[in-house]
Amino acid sequence: MALKVGAKAPEFELKSTSDENFKLKDNVPCIIYFYPKDFTPGCTEEACSFRDGFTELRNLSIDVYGISRDSISSHKKFRDKNELPFHLLSDPKGEVCKSYDALIPVVKIPKRITYLIDGNMQIKAVYADLFGFKKHLDSMIRELKIE
Repeated sequence: MALKVGAKAPEFELKSTSDENFKLKDNVPCIIYFYPKDFTPGCTEEACSFRDGFTELRNLSIDVYGISRDSISSHKKFRDKNELPFHLLSDPKGEVCKSYDALIPVVKIPKRITYLIDGNMQIKAVYADLFGFKKHLDSMIRELKIE
C-alpha cells in the first residue's frame, strides 16, 4: 500500500545527480517516482516516459525526480545514457523508500510508485503499478490538469 492522498509527505534529504543534496521541502511542488533499478528495461521505459513528457510537466509548473537505491555514480550514467532532463536521487539504505511505503519488505527493492506532492507537502495523487511504466506519467499529468 502506498501513502494515501491527503497525507503529509515525509520530509527527506538525499544525494542528487545535481551534486547537491536534495531536500523535499525546498523542491515542492513536485513529482517523485520510486523505481527498482537503473538500466533495467521497465525502469528505463518509465524514466524515458518522464523524459518525453518533461516539457508538458514543466508547462504545468512541476518538476520530477526519480528515486532508487542505486548509487549516484550509477544514476549519473543512467541519466546520461537516457538523456534525462531531470535529476535522480540516491537512497542507498532504502530509508526514504520505506517512509513512502515504496520498499518491498523481504528483498528491499523499491516498488514502482509515483507521488504528486503539492507546495504544502501534502500528497495530492498516487499511482502504483509495477508494470504500467508509462501510466505513471499519464496519471500525474491527468491529476495536474484537474487542479
